Amino acid sequence: MARAPGALIRRPRSYAELSAEGALLAGGGRALLLQLAHPSVARGVAEHSRFAEDPLKRLWGTLEYLYVLAFGSEEETRLVARYVGGAHRGVRGDGYDARDPDLQLWVAATLYDTTVQVAEAVHGPLPDALADELYREDARIGTALGMPAELWPADRAAFAVYWREQLALLEVTPVARGLATALLRPESGPLWMRALMPLARLLTAGLLPEPIRSGYGVRWTPELERRFTRTFRAVLAVYRVLPGPVRRAPSHLLLRRFRARTGGAAAGRVGRRT
Repeated sequence: MARAPGALIRRPRSYAELSAEGALLAGGGRALLLQLAHPSVARGVAEHSRFAEDPLKRLWGTLEYLYVLAFGSEEETRLVARYVGGAHRGVRGDGYDARDPDLQLWVAATLYDTTVQVAEAVHGPLPDALADELYREDARIGTALGMPAELWPADRAAFAVYWREQLALLEVTPVARGLATALLRPESGPLWMRALMPLARLLTAGLLPEPIRSGYGVRWTPELERRFTRTFRAVLAVYRVLPGPVRRAPSHLLLRRFRARTGGAAAGRVGRRT
């Protein structure tokens, strides 16, 4: 996706600064739908979660996990990994297991690739040093859960090869399409959430690669492409004038939520990796 011209803010200088930017939330739907495009992930979610009743729970849980990895103390990182690993322990069935290292690699890959796509749409191409730092740090999304470090492709070039190969193997099943509908067209939930769903659907569809987008039944027309571009530019125009603390508020709030739930165990501080 092309970067929106005239909509730049100061480019983050470190992994911590980049990870704290609330703009990355725009890619949440993209990452989830890419994960669900792997049939084993979709079956595991459908058979072992209350996704239809609370479709945002997985998104919030994923964000909390990512923010703790980025900004929490070492003890908090181990704690959140134990929580997520424990939740995955019983997620297994015919042909899938949430603890499968290859599935952990795929989930981590979708989160990393989505971060890159959104970050470069907002800030332009990342400098090599920052891009390499982001790549190294995002390996921990999988390794914190037990994925062998050697499974993470050796560098960004190797990741690009892995990514192309995986996209060619994906299959958006009816199960995945049903889960996507539950996420993006919820029948319940707070009014503010439902009011944002048309925007979320447009951004998610626009950020998805083909043929995954068409696999979810989206007929992407030139008019939709123009609408997506105009909308993304408008969102960026608002985002770029927000004060830094407002842009970083989601990371603070979700980390605070984690600490409130866990009693503030070995609390770190936001920005500890700067």
